[in-house]
Amino acid sequence: MITGSAAFDAIVIGAGFAGLSAASRLADAGARVLVLEVRPRLGGRATGFLDRASGELVDNGQHVLFGCYCETFAFLRRVGAAENVRLSPAMAVPFLDEDGARSELRCPPLPAPYHLLAGVLEWDVLPLAARLSAMRLARPIRLAQRLALAREARSAERSVSSWGWGPTSMEKGGPALQTLAVASPGETVATWLKLNGQGTAICEWLWYPLAIAALNQSPEEAAAPPFVEVLARLFGSDPCDAAIGLPTTHLHLMYAEPARTFIEARRGAVRTGAPATVTLDGARVREVEVGHERFLAPVVISTVPWFALASLIVRAAPLPAEMEQTIEQATRTVSLPIVTVNLWYDRAVMDEPFVGLKGGSTHWIFDRRAALGSATSHLSLVTSGAKDLVGLTSEALVERAAAQMARVLPRAARARLVRGAVIREKRATFSLAPGQPPRPGVCTPVAGFFLAGDWIDTRLPGTIESAVVSGHRAAEFALGTRT
Repeated sequence: MITGSAAFDAIVIGAGFAGLSAASRLADAGARVLVLEVRPRLGGRATGFLDRASGELVDNGQHVLFGCYCETFAFLRRVGAAENVRLSPAMAVPFLDEDGARSELRCPPLPAPYHLLAGVLEWDVLPLAARLSAMRLARPIRLAQRLALAREARSAERSVSSWGWGPTSMEKGGPALQTLAVASPGETVATWLKLNGQGTAICEWLWYPLAIAALNQSPEEAAAPPFVEVLARLFGSDPCDAAIGLPTTHLHLMYAEPARTFIEARRGAVRTGAPATVTLDGARVREVEVGHERFLAPVVISTVPWFALASLIVRAAPLPAEMEQTIEQATRTVSLPIVTVNLWYDRAVMDEPFVGLKGGSTHWIFDRRAALGSATSHLSLVTSGAKDLVGLTSEALVERAAAQMARVLPRAARARLVRGAVIREKRATFSLAPGQPPRPGVCTPVAGFFLAGDWIDTRLPGTIESAVVSGHRAAEFALGTRT
């Protein structure tokens, strides 16, 4: 028996940033949307949970936004959640070295990318020659920005103003503009930086930490083009593009619950604990099944991650070759971990919301007390590209992290560590190494079936902005407002 076949205009599977941005965009256009999330709490890989030992809500990793996250902030404004992010007026990043010596990269309000270059020139932690070498990146960054503008212009030329449940074939528009003059898909971040005259000192202090944070992968492994795309956006036309934004509440409360309220207020429904499958009958969607319920809708958007796509789909008939290829390539995509160590102290041990670390196993420290306005002294220590750490025991990780904090934070050395907890997101992001399977677009050869998620081909790495860009893009194709 088919339940609710006429009740919904669209079904969105997954309630992370991609799913909720897609669903809210559809709901805002008048569609009645059903959102299905397998986990008991909204948010996907950007959510929170209750820590049983402390009784405190804990995010499954610290997430950071930037001023250039245009689509993300559009989504947050749509659902009334923009105030849940505290955005600094400009880029200002404090750093600590292995001995706890502090420095700060602060960019003045100059036209981009010269605000970054001026900030680096004033950053006396680096030798003068290293600071001057940053000027060599001005040209490739500006070239990447011009290419991005050209892509946007092409996209605008192809857009249409019609309303309807849009295209049912593969994305049109020809091959994407190439960026070979900026970075080759076959070269790594480390190689690209070296070719552009960036030496060891500036790479260790600035470019490598930025690359690891953005790509979740070693600069010696990750391909250069996504990193150049990040630089082009961070150091765009507005100096505030590089401003850092931190959530002022827990992740699921920051965006997911406001999105639920928005969707439900527009006749939609949002379900958690709802594992779904999509039955594809050749080149059409037969049904979406959740337990004993079955649903039909003109549009189905899958926002499950790359590693879950194959298990989402049930074949009632052979699929188009392109669809099978997409599933196979998603299955072969390598996953990368992030490890977050949470430390609770009996007193405050730092005053800043976050600080970057040079050297050691931890890349960034976030003071949850400062970010959330809580009296609890709770540090989140994030290690991206954590292949070497993910297999260690929680006890070993906590011990290593506490020892590092005692070295770099004098007050941590004098405080009592109350407890520690480790979060391993083993499949936090996908590999960006040269030779990985290509990332798919949002459209598929199955009528009314679309894909979204941070792993979709947005030219960005696996970030919040990539997820939201794909969610909006899928919704726009479904609505027929994008071609």
